[in-house]
Amino acid sequence: MTRYRVSADIGGTFTDLVVEPSDAAVFVDKVPTTPDNPARGVVEAVRRRIPDTSDVEFFVHGTTVGINAFLERKGERVLLITTQGHRDGYTIARGNRQALYELRYRKPKLLVPRRDVHEVRGRIAWDGRVIEPLNERDFDSIIDKAKSEGINAIAVCFLHAHTFPEHELEARRILNATLPGISVSLSHEVAKEWREYERASSAVMNAYVAPVVQRYLTSLEQQFTAMGMAAPVHVMQSSGGVISAATARKNPVFTLLSGPVGGTIAGTALAAHGGRQNLLCVDMGGTSFDLSLVINGRAGKTLETELEGLPLLMSIVDIQTIGTGGGSIAWLDNGAMRVGPQSAGSIPGPACYGRGGVEPTVTDANLYLGRLGEKSLLGGEMTLDKAEAERAIERVASDAGLSPKAFAEGILAISNAAMADAMRTITVSQGVDPRDFTLVAFGGAGPMAASFLAEELDIGEVLVPCFPGTFSAWGMLQTDLRRDLTRSFYRPAHAVTVMELEAGYEALIDEGRVALAGEGVERGDMSHRRSADMRYVGQEYTINAHVRTPIDLGSVIESFHKAHHRRYGHSSPSAPVEFVNLRIAALGKLKRYAQAVELPAGDGHDAIAGERQTVFDATPHATTIFLRPHLPASFQADGPVIVEEQSATTVVPPGWHVTVDPQGNLLLQRSQAP
Repeated sequence: MTRYRVSADIGGTFTDLVVEPSDAAVFVDKVPTTPDNPARGVVEAVRRRIPDTSDVEFFVHGTTVGINAFLERKGERVLLITTQGHRDGYTIARGNRQALYELRYRKPKLLVPRRDVHEVRGRIAWDGRVIEPLNERDFDSIIDKAKSEGINAIAVCFLHAHTFPEHELEARRILNATLPGISVSLSHEVAKEWREYERASSAVMNAYVAPVVQRYLTSLEQQFTAMGMAAPVHVMQSSGGVISAATARKNPVFTLLSGPVGGTIAGTALAAHGGRQNLLCVDMGGTSFDLSLVINGRAGKTLETELEGLPLLMSIVDIQTIGTGGGSIAWLDNGAMRVGPQSAGSIPGPACYGRGGVEPTVTDANLYLGRLGEKSLLGGEMTLDKAEAERAIERVASDAGLSPKAFAEGILAISNAAMADAMRTITVSQGVDPRDFTLVAFGGAGPMAASFLAEELDIGEVLVPCFPGTFSAWGMLQTDLRRDLTRSFYRPAHAVTVMELEAGYEALIDEGRVALAGEGVERGDMSHRRSADMRYVGQEYTINAHVRTPIDLGSVIESFHKAHHRRYGHSSPSAPVEFVNLRIAALGKLKRYAQAVELPAGDGHDAIAGERQTVFDATPHATTIFLRPHLPASFQADGPVIVEEQSATTVVPPGWHVTVDPQGNLLLQRSQAP
């Protein structure tokens, strides 16, 4: 009996599906995203590609529901409960300014206004002593307000709760007893770390998106159950691992960047099997451009991030995002051409989609210049209207005083320049030389722009993986179950013993085993990665250092010095060091099917689908169109060449050479000096 492992990734324009059968080659699908109900697009894709959904053995989902609720400010109204005397901690936030010389600087808009922040009596000291018991009567007015004003989400953040959570747990008991069904987010369960404001901000974010994500996941599970699918729903985390939908409902903040992370994890899988350890991963879809680094085979990680200025404490793959994609709209600003961040999305979409869109987009420009064909999308299932693209481009080009051809190339040049600037932010600005990296391009629009982006950063090699348009969804099938756990451990390094460290890690590992067992992981499939947050004495913030087993304190400190040097370009080996937190990543191995790449034989002649005129640097070129599924491993060609497949189109411009490697990847290399 054929069994299936399935992943789905919702994008702004398309929902991607990857199906891994137990006895056949992987296959993919793309369906238009359904913004009114994103679950509907996922369910429709699964239904049309898998005849009997009861054969699905594993399902993982990258959801944008939480992040969209935040970005569009469509989350729930939240009440925040704090320790008496600390009501204004969340409102005051931090005193630092991100833009020092910006005269009109304004603090980020908080998710909870001061009128919805309440305090209760009860205090636990830093060492766990109960200074004052939690006062249950102080909750009465909060409960009355929640009932009378229809509030469905409450966040709780008490002093020192990251180490001593008893009062937060008691608060949830009180609230659940009188407000059944309400979502309660406790700060120590979301971010078990010091710094009260950041911990409160993380708890508030979790509470803000929780009801929205909970309703979505419940609806998705119910629809799958009605279809006869017994496999539990799993959700991709921002950390690069997966969790069950039940766990995601408790802490949905961990899933905010679950979609883009899949592409980075797929990049680490390429590094493990392809021999290229340093990768610059770029994912260009319909509405956004996501980029990340894989260095020495590992994805870049951070333990804190910001969303529109609001801090979040959690393990997260380091991804940068800008609002540029295939649906980005070209417009005039006082006569100057701009591209994005406004997007046509999937409805109405670019003008060439024929769904009512009238503004020219990046996709329209590619179609107008011949780099995209009228039958290029979805393997010909979706026909693009070139006449509508021409009308949209010619209308705005006339207002700009440019020829339509120059205007279309200008759209792509501006879009590429914005993406290249973002790429410099995570490379050159961080002391990383992009010329030492292979550019991995994916997403529905990424392979069209890849070689032009490589030229901007003087990168000599581009890799377009198999199924690039669904690469992020494929990456979700390459990871494992993961739970990230933290324990406060504030000690000077010179006074720490190996026994103390081992005891701290053993406590975390025991907690991790319980968490993984709750996800259905067998003991033999569990593993753990150790690390520690450390800093020089006198510093405010920490750096995470890897901890090997068995523990050698000297090597741990040396690991910190090296990590500090990589981050800041210097270190002080003679300066005193201190521990702040101990961490583990508890991993649960997931079953995978053996997959072999099956490439056709021949010289590639059978892959020729035709020829069309394509414009590069204002000059039309007769360009051969190849169908990627028919390209053999021996295939090579000089640009200009266009390679089409079901999920994406790869553009190989003049001056570039394309090769198919033994794994089926397309390798684009410069055939002449820039």
